[in-house]
Amino acid sequence: MNDDVRNIVLGVIAAGISAALGWVARTYLYQRRLRRKQRFFGLPDNSESLLVVNRNAGGPEFAVMRYDVFALLELAALIKDCNAHAQILPHDTARQGFGERTEFCVGGPASNRRMAAHLSSLLPGVRVNVDAEPGPDRGAFRVGQDHYRMDSGREEYALLARLTAERSQNTRPVFLFCGQSAITNQATTRYLARNHERLARKHGDDSFVLLLKVVNSQAYGPDVVELVGDVTRAAQAPQPAAAPRGGHRAS
Repeated sequence: MNDDVRNIVLGVIAAGISAALGWVARTYLYQRRLRRKQRFFGLPDNSESLLVVNRNAGGPEFAVMRYDVFALLELAALIKDCNAHAQILPHDTARQGFGERTEFCVGGPASNRRMAAHLSSLLPGVRVNVDAEPGPDRGAFRVGQDHYRMDSGREEYALLARLTAERSQNTRPVFLFCGQSAITNQATTRYLARNHERLARKHGDDSFVLLLKVVNSQAYGPDVVELVGDVTRAAQAPQPAAAPRGGHRAS
């Protein structure tokens, strides 16, 4: 074998080894990233999860708002990426505990009984105005002592929570997407889809509650979302017996 042939053979071998090492490294990084995502969402391979669907508060009994459907599609994509499966349940038929399967609960307490139950039992520091009559406080959030009114289409709020049962052997989380309107529900699911890696690094397996603000949804839809803050402590602490009514939170 002359030098030219030997160099060609060695070059081919080196290229093959480099390609194999690159494939192994990419596969390892992909698998590690997938496992972290699965752990954060509580969705190991072939596991089952629940998508709890709210209803259109102003429509027929089984109607779902268009933006809430979009929110469910965002969540379905996340579940599929984890190699898991989803069962869709209407909010008024999901009569079961949580922790055995990961749950994604979409919609405010006015349109989702399951959400109302979760807020009452898991986040006693949160109050949502569910009055049907129009008024400045309709849909407003109270988190601890802070009050967040909705300016429809301009400034709206939503809660994104990842919660686990502290005294249960079942440790799968429940994710809450509680917005002041259907478009804020979608904005919240989209925020989670875009930021789950950062949230997993920051919070790990711990519970958290984030307050988000959706800016100018009438122009930007669900895409412009600001993090107001981490309100976990205030949301999990019981509300005082009598909380004064007020306007927008004073920063």
